[in-house]
Amino acid sequence: MNTRYTLFGHTAEAQRIDPGLHVVATPIGNLRDITLRALETLAAADSILAEDKRVTKTLLAHYGISTPITSYHEHNAEAMRPQVLARLAEGAALALVSDAGTPLVSDPGYKLVEAAIAAGIPVTALPGASAVLAGLVLSGLPADRFFFEGFLPARQGERKRRIRDLEALPGTLVLFEAPHRLAESLVDLADVLGERAAAVARELTKKFETVRRGTLAALATHYSEAEKPRGEIVILVAPAVARADMLDDAGIDARLIPVLARHTARDAAALVAAELGLPRRRVYARALRLGEQDDAEPA
Repeated sequence: MNTRYTLFGHTAEAQRIDPGLHVVATPIGNLRDITLRALETLAAADSILAEDKRVTKTLLAHYGISTPITSYHEHNAEAMRPQVLARLAEGAALALVSDAGTPLVSDPGYKLVEAAIAAGIPVTALPGASAVLAGLVLSGLPADRFFFEGFLPARQGERKRRIRDLEALPGTLVLFEAPHRLAESLVDLADVLGERAAAVARELTKKFETVRRGTLAALATHYSEAEKPRGEIVILVAPAVARADMLDDAGIDARLIPVLARHTARDAAALVAAELGLPRRRVYARALRLGEQDDAEPA
C-alpha cells in the first residue's frame, strides 16, 4: 500500500497510524489549510470514509495521496455503519472526513463515532479548519460564549418558532444557511430578535471571502435587494442581553470588557452600543473609564 504524500513538491512517507477511527478535519475552502498530521493520517489510513468522494478526491490529488475512498453519508450511513464497525473491529485504521471542515458538525459522522466508542474502538480527533470558528473570529461579535445551531428549518413557520427558542440564549448564535434562503432567514431573524448586531460570512478562506456586518435588519435589507450570493454561508448574531433601559454601568462593563480585549475603545463602544441599543456616547464613556482603570493597575 502506498502511504506517501506530496508537500511543497517533495514526497514524504507517512508514518504508520494506530488502528481505530481517525476523525480528520479538512480545509473549508483553501486547500493549504490542512495540518501535517492530517496529511499523514489520510496517507496512512487503510481507507477514507468521505461524505462526498468527489470533494475528497480533489484534496487527495492535490497532495498526491492514493488511499482508497469509501462513501459514508446521510443516505447510506445506516447500511454502511455495521460494515465500517466490522472493519474497525478487525483492526483497520479508518479516516473519517466531511465535505469540508471538522466532521460531526452538521454531517452524519456522530452516530458512527458514538457506535465506535460503545464498541470499545479507539477514536482519535485531528483538529483543524472549522467554518463555525472562522466565522466567529471574523464577525466582531463576542466569542467567549456561543451556540451553534446549524441550519434553521426551511419552512418559515418552523423557522420562526426555532428562532424564538434561541432568543434568550446569552451567547453569540452561529448558523449555517443556504444561499437561496439567506435573505428570508435574515428577515425572520430580524423580526424575532430585533435590532441585534450580526454578520454574514461567505466563502470563508476562499478567494472571494466576504464578511458583511451590521444589524439584522440592515443585513436583511441588503440581501433582499442584492443578487443571490453563492457559496457556503455562516450567519452570526449577537447574544441576548437584558433590556437596555435596565442596564446599569456594571452591566455595560460586563459586555465591554471582552470586546475591548479585541478592539479599540471607539470600535468596542460602537459594537456594544449597537448590540445593547444604547447611546454610543454613554458606552464610549464606559470604555474610556475601563481603560483608565487598566492603566491605574500596578505593574
